[in-house]
Amino acid sequence: MKPPPPLKALLCFDAAMRLNSFSLAADELSVTPGAVGQQIRNLEQWLGVSLFTRQIRQVQPTPDGQAYWARIQPALAQIIDASHALRDRHNNNVWLNMPPSLAAKWFARRMAGFLESHPGVALHLSSSISLTDFSSERVDLAIRHFDGHAPELDVELLHQDDARVYCSPAYIEQVGLRKPGDLRRATLLHNTLHPHWSDWLQRFAGIGDEEGRGIPGIHFDQSLMAIEAARRNQGVVITSEWLTQEEVASGVLVEPFAQRLPLTKGYYLVQPKHSILRPTVQALKAWLIELANQPSNE
Repeated sequence: MKPPPPLKALLCFDAAMRLNSFSLAADELSVTPGAVGQQIRNLEQWLGVSLFTRQIRQVQPTPDGQAYWARIQPALAQIIDASHALRDRHNNNVWLNMPPSLAAKWFARRMAGFLESHPGVALHLSSSISLTDFSSERVDLAIRHFDGHAPELDVELLHQDDARVYCSPAYIEQVGLRKPGDLRRATLLHNTLHPHWSDWLQRFAGIGDEEGRGIPGIHFDQSLMAIEAARRNQGVVITSEWLTQEEVASGVLVEPFAQRLPLTKGYYLVQPKHSILRPTVQALKAWLIELANQPSNE
């Protein structure tokens, strides 16, 4: 058998060619640019040809470098794909991402049900207000609150959302909330996930933007903080019924009005387009869909 070229050097060469940069290749491989350069020099020495022309702050692949990479890159990709496929077949980990408020208010008290029915699975839950980037983050599935339009993803609707008004029973009596127009005397609790007070007030209370801006309000960057403020008689929150099920069930929050604002957004389960899911990921996906389809979502 012929002796192989230095394999670590091949990985550095492949990264430098794909990213057109020694520095970016170093970032991907978690080494220094100098280490990448040294590995490529080792490969050039082994091959006996120059793979890059080096200038100040710039490197360019030579014709030999281009031709060599075209030959070896498909083989390297096959090695990586085969290795990941074998590892994933025996991988019982699954990574799920969702908005922080949904994780805290809806998922946290339900996730034990999944682990009880799948005791061998290790669930990794992360939360963020930004959209998940599957190309750079370790995430198998994500729940997004959006309009469902994402051509680059496979999308499954879990729950079509609407905007509902909630407050404590004590706050209803404190302010005297009998009809939507009474919100002029209330404190409005705003949150970034459901920024719909203006539309709700205009549609159901006849309160325009200018008058609405005169109503006292508190602004929160997370729904769970706004919901907690409503629990503590601090005002009236507008949010999703998925985030208030526990409070409504216990009676600490109620809907003072029947009016609900339809939304074009909902909670969607998303994954990369045409991705092949591992058995553990398939199990979590099926469980989430079944859970969302339960009438009471309990």
